[in-house]
Amino acid sequence: MSRFLLDSNAVQDRISRRRGVDVRVRAARLAGHKIGTGVPVVAELYAGVEYSATRDTNLDVLNRNLALFRLWPFTVEAAREYGRQWADLRRNGRTIQTVDLMIAAIALTLGDCRVVTSDSDLSVVPRLNVENWATTA
Repeated sequence: MSRFLLDSNAVQDRISRRRGVDVRVRAARLAGHKIGTGVPVVAELYAGVEYSATRDTNLDVLNRNLALFRLWPFTVEAAREYGRQWADLRRNGRTIQTVDLMIAAIALTLGDCRVVTSDSDLSVVPRLNVENWATTA
């Protein structure tokens, strides 16, 4: 059994049933894997809702669909991992968005966990397993 932590773009793809992410989520669940997201992702999603032109509709959709996912918190252990990763990336001349590094830290502290995302920002984090479930067709 593995865990899959969906980044904001993957959560949106699942909720909207687009780019095949909903199919991959269903298959992973049927195989016994745990599907979830991090609380920092939820914050990103709410920020997007608040900034959208159709706030009320989008808020309703997000609130109804959050129950589809386990919610993994940003714990003290994740904060320690965040600090280690931030310092290592800085030493190597790399930086990534704070929320992305928080997501990576959560995944790294969960153990057998892969981050599902369609962007490459998280690929710079050492030891982080990243997958893209979005199809382009």
